[in-house]
Amino acid sequence: MTQKIQQHPKLTDLEARAELQSLADEITRHDVAYYQKDAPMISDAEYDDLRDRYRKLLAEFPHLRPLNDPESRVGVEPAASFTKVRHAIPMLSLSNAFTDEDAHDFVERIRRFLRLSEDTSLEFMAEPKIDGLSCSLRYEGGELTVGATRGDGTTGENITANVRTIQDVPKRLKPPFPSMIEVRGEIYMNREDFFALNARRESEGEAVFANPRNAAAGSVRQLDPRVSAARPLRFFAYALGESEKGDACSFETQAGLRGALERWGFMLNEPSRLCRGVDELLAYYHHIESERFKLPFDIDGVVYKLNHCDLQDRLGFISRSPRWAIAHKFAAEQAETKLLDIVVQVGRTGALTPVAILEPVTVGGVVVKHATLHNEDEIARKDVRIGDVVRIQRAGDVIPQVLGVDLDQRPPNITPFVFPDHCPVCGSLAVREDGMAVRRCTGGLICPAQAVERLRHFTSRLAFNIEGLGDERVRELWDDKLIRSPADIFRLKKHRAELIIRKGWGEKSADKLLDAIDARTTISLDRFIYALGIRQVGEATAKALAEHYETFDNFYNEMRLVRSNSSEWNGLTSIEGIGELVAQDIADFFEEPHNREVVDDLLNLLTIQPYQRRIDRQGEAILAGKRIVFTGTLSTMSREEAKAKAESMGAKVSDSVSSKTDFVVVGEDAGSKADKARALGIRILNEAEWNGL
Repeated sequence: MTQKIQQHPKLTDLEARAELQSLADEITRHDVAYYQKDAPMISDAEYDDLRDRYRKLLAEFPHLRPLNDPESRVGVEPAASFTKVRHAIPMLSLSNAFTDEDAHDFVERIRRFLRLSEDTSLEFMAEPKIDGLSCSLRYEGGELTVGATRGDGTTGENITANVRTIQDVPKRLKPPFPSMIEVRGEIYMNREDFFALNARRESEGEAVFANPRNAAAGSVRQLDPRVSAARPLRFFAYALGESEKGDACSFETQAGLRGALERWGFMLNEPSRLCRGVDELLAYYHHIESERFKLPFDIDGVVYKLNHCDLQDRLGFISRSPRWAIAHKFAAEQAETKLLDIVVQVGRTGALTPVAILEPVTVGGVVVKHATLHNEDEIARKDVRIGDVVRIQRAGDVIPQVLGVDLDQRPPNITPFVFPDHCPVCGSLAVREDGMAVRRCTGGLICPAQAVERLRHFTSRLAFNIEGLGDERVRELWDDKLIRSPADIFRLKKHRAELIIRKGWGEKSADKLLDAIDARTTISLDRFIYALGIRQVGEATAKALAEHYETFDNFYNEMRLVRSNSSEWNGLTSIEGIGELVAQDIADFFEEPHNREVVDDLLNLLTIQPYQRRIDRQGEAILAGKRIVFTGTLSTMSREEAKAKAESMGAKVSDSVSSKTDFVVVGEDAGSKADKARALGIRILNEAEWNGL
């Protein structure tokens, strides 16, 4: 569960700055998970709570606004795999109301802003708030020309080919229509279609989607339109963007706009209602709240929009949302049931996550059998025990969670839950770093729960870079038990006869793979260290370790002895960029016997070259010892090539900007790193200036 950061009336500027930055970073992380990866990590209610606490603190300390201020953006930057579409009129989000009092305040703010008396009637169009993916559709001459996601509100992803596969999206508008019009709405999936899709995926051994919103967002953001076409996607239209006149509202009222959308051939989010005053708005809200699970699609609230567009124009926008509209969110649904068991699952990164096994209970129209307990601290804080009667919340239709225990119904003699300190899957030690809520399995190279992801990392481009051994083939060989550890990859030649007869293989493809594996039996020290997949040891850290220890024997001998406060520990933490947390992860990895067995097995099959830093004398005087950060897309070389060139000239390449950075080299679409460099007064080089060195 997201840790609540309590406001304090006596916060210093320093404390407030740290708290604001922490909240901004956490919100950004969840925005990326939700908007770009279609994989939310927390419920809508928890996310809204984060946003609310951030706004309140920022109102107290407006001069401390972070550079990555979430209030200054909508969503996140579009993914690099899609071409970009710039929205002529930004696609903004809505402010939220959570209580009836919030709805009253919304109407009163409009009255105050427009200087209207209490006697002046205000009309609002009230609509269900669909839980899907925002989408913009551009029509020229009535023909659909561009479909785009909201992205960061200013720039979205071009998903035209995918939206053309959605039956509810008209490919041509019904006349009469403007010469150019941009229609905005929501791509979603009906609940019944969602369940059928998940049942099919489960029967085919594929991962199931968490909820209809994730399924819709993941389906429409496929690079192959055929995947989107095979998914039961739908579309509701509810707003306009740019039109032939250049404005966003060429109608007198929202009701008139909805009528035009329907005439052009769009489906609308019903049931809607034209409401006069706040009392009618709240009556509509509570009616929809009670009937929401009878609707065929998921909603997480209702939207109130001032009906008259001339008043909308006068009200305008504030920050990332309009003043004339608001989303009134539903409260989370709750129920009580019995906790039958607590099962600790191991994720692909080794994180141990406790899951509550429940006596089935209906929460908000959905049968719930499992709920998250987040981590061992939450279990201890709530004192959740097997056999308890627990209160369950299903918030935002994401993942049910256990809120607490009804102590009055606790059976006698039930004992506190003891969280395991060893991995329940492979038996390796499960460690928890200081200050961290998550306990992780250290048996990354041998743990079945992590094995496929670890093997994919081992063969990846920056590690062993084995051509022909991509993600799907690694999974295939793992499922058929031909590889179980990294060393098994280099023993595949023994299975040549089995490989040849596999479906889709043959002699040519099998020999090509085996030759590619043979070509990688000699590897540089830094690549080998990176390939081991030690937590927090990325490309830069692996190179720093290789440069410091020079040979694998030196490195391995030290790591087998590294303990806190030992000379080996002091040597490890003396390396620039390796603090105590990273050092502890390295020490934990090599302390685990299973990992050492895997490394020893590999040493019998591989040649690990000593680290050699080639110094390019040209430019060495300029860059020797300098710290450089690359950001954005370079046009004349890849980021990897640029890094290698810098290192060959004696520079130290980092992934993050700090006060110790000497140069930041920016390519196209440089983001927050460039902004931070400017704020710190660090010298910024464009690509031409970098090449000039």
